[in-house]
Amino acid sequence: MEPSDVVSHTNRRQRKLVGVSLPNESMHYLDNGEMSGSEVEEDEAGVLIRRSDSEHGRNRVQPGIRGELGNVSLLLFLYVLQGIPLGLAGSIPLILQSKNVSYKEQAFFSFVFWPFSLKLLWAPLVDALYFSRFGRRKSWLVPTQYLLGLFMLYLSLTVNSLLQSEGSPKVVTLTAVFFMLAFLAATQDIAVDGWALTMLSRENVGYASTCNSVGQTAGYFLGNVLFLALESADFCNKYLRVEPKDTGIVTLSDFLFFWGMVFMVSTTLVAIFKRENEHGKGRSKVQEETHCVVETYKLLFSIIKMPTVFTFCLLLLTAKIGFSAADAVTGLKLVEAGVPKAQLALLAVPMVPLQILLPVVISKYTAGPRPLDVFYKAFPFRLLIGLEYALVVWWTPSVKQEGGFPVYYYTVVLLSYAAHQVALYSMYVACMAFHAKVSDPVIGGTYMTLLNTVTNLGGNWPSTVALWMVDPLTFKECQGAVGQSCDSPAEAGLCVREGGACVTTLDGYYVESVVCVVIGLAWWVWLGKKMRRLQQESPAAWRCSINK
Repeated sequence: MEPSDVVSHTNRRQRKLVGVSLPNESMHYLDNGEMSGSEVEEDEAGVLIRRSDSEHGRNRVQPGIRGELGNVSLLLFLYVLQGIPLGLAGSIPLILQSKNVSYKEQAFFSFVFWPFSLKLLWAPLVDALYFSRFGRRKSWLVPTQYLLGLFMLYLSLTVNSLLQSEGSPKVVTLTAVFFMLAFLAATQDIAVDGWALTMLSRENVGYASTCNSVGQTAGYFLGNVLFLALESADFCNKYLRVEPKDTGIVTLSDFLFFWGMVFMVSTTLVAIFKRENEHGKGRSKVQEETHCVVETYKLLFSIIKMPTVFTFCLLLLTAKIGFSAADAVTGLKLVEAGVPKAQLALLAVPMVPLQILLPVVISKYTAGPRPLDVFYKAFPFRLLIGLEYALVVWWTPSVKQEGGFPVYYYTVVLLSYAAHQVALYSMYVACMAFHAKVSDPVIGGTYMTLLNTVTNLGGNWPSTVALWMVDPLTFKECQGAVGQSCDSPAEAGLCVREGGACVTTLDGYYVESVVCVVIGLAWWVWLGKKMRRLQQESPAAWRCSINK
C-alpha cells in the first residue's frame, strides 16, 4: 500500500458493548448494551444514506430484502464467528472448576470478560485508521479474524497441557490467551457493526441488529452450550452413544482446531471476494461521516464530566454489587457440588423463548417518562433471588443420588433461573430505556455507548471481586491430624500428609451472599431513590455543553 492509502478519520458513532460473564447471569445472553446501540446506529445510517441519495439527485429503486440476502447472510455469519470465542471463554470457568482451581484463580480469569466492556476506549481508533483501497472495515476485520484463527490453532495444540499441567491448570497463560481472543473479538465487533451500516441499504439496515443478536447468540451457543455437551462423556454416553466411552465426542483441542480453520478460510474468502460499498441497481454508494479521532475522545470527556451524567455513572458502577455473589459464584458452586457442567449449560436452552418475550413485555412499562421506576421495583426481588440461589447451593449435596440429580432438582433450578431472568431483564430494559431517554440526540451514538460501557463495567468489577473474596472468607479446619490447620495451601498439604483432611466449616460463598444482599438493600434504600430522582432532571441537564 502507498502511504496515501492510509486514511485517518473517525465518526462519532460508537459501538454497542457485548460482554460475557460467568455462569448464571450471562451464560446464555451476551450483551448489556447491544439493543440501544444498534438502534442509534441505524438512525445515523439512515441519515447518511438519505444525504447520499439527495446528493446524487435521483430516485432509488427499492431493492427489498431478497436482493440483499447475500449481505444479510454474510453479516449473520460474521456475528456467529464473533460469538464462538466468547462462548468458549464462558465455558472455561466451568472446566477449571471441575479441576478444583481456587476462586482467586477464577477471579483472575474473569478479566477475560472485560474487553467487550472497555472497547469504547479504542473504537475511535478502529474508525480512524484504515487503508482506503482495501476498505475501511476490512482493514480491521481481516487481520483481527486471521489473528483469532491463529490464536485458536495455537490453543488447539497447547490447551490440553495448559489445563492438565502438573499441580494445577496454568490459569495465567489461559487468561492471557483468552483475553487476547476477547480483545480481538471486540475489535472485530466494532468493524462489523460499522460495515453493517453501509453493507445494507437504508430499507434493510434494520436487519443489522437482528443479525447481531441472532448471530452472537448462535455463536455463543455453539461455543458454550453445544461444546460443553459434546465434550461431556456423561452427556454423550447417556444421550448420543450406544457404547459408553471415557471421553466426549469432541475435545476442546478438536473444537478449537475446527473453528480456527473456519476463521482462516472464511476470512480469506471475505478478503478476496467481498468489496465494501458495493452499489448496484437501486443502490448508491454510502458516504460515511467522519470526524477527528481526538474530537471523539474530547467529546467523551465532556459528556462524563457533566454533573448529572457523572452521578448516574457512579450509581451504575455500584448498583450491581448486591448481585455479584449470586451472578458470579453460584454456577461454579453448583459444579463444585457435583452438578454436571453440561447439564448446567443446557439450562440456558429453555430460557431462550423467555429472553425473547421479556424485553417485549417489559418495554410496555418502561416506555413512559419514568423507566427507572421499573428498575427500582425489580431491584429487591433480584436481591431475594440471590438468597434463594444460596439456598439451592446449600440444598444441592443433600439431593445428589448415585446416578446424578433427580428431575425435580433441575426443575427447581430452572424455575429459580427463570425468576432471576425476569428480574434481570426488568432492570436491563429499564436502564436501556433511560439511556435512550436522556442521551443527547446530537451525539446519541457516543452518548449511549458511554452509558452502556459504564453499565457493563458496573457488572464486571463486582463479579471479579466476588470471586476473589470467596477463598479469604472461607474457613476450614484440619480433622484427623492433631495440631494442624488449613489456613494456607501449605498447611492444608501438611494436614493431608499427617493423615488428616481439611473440612470446610464456613463457606465464603454464603458469607458473601448475605453481605452482598445487605449492601444491595442499603444501596436500594439510599442510592436507589437518588437514581429515581434523576428522572426529574430537565432535558437540558443531560445535554453536553458543546450543544447548549
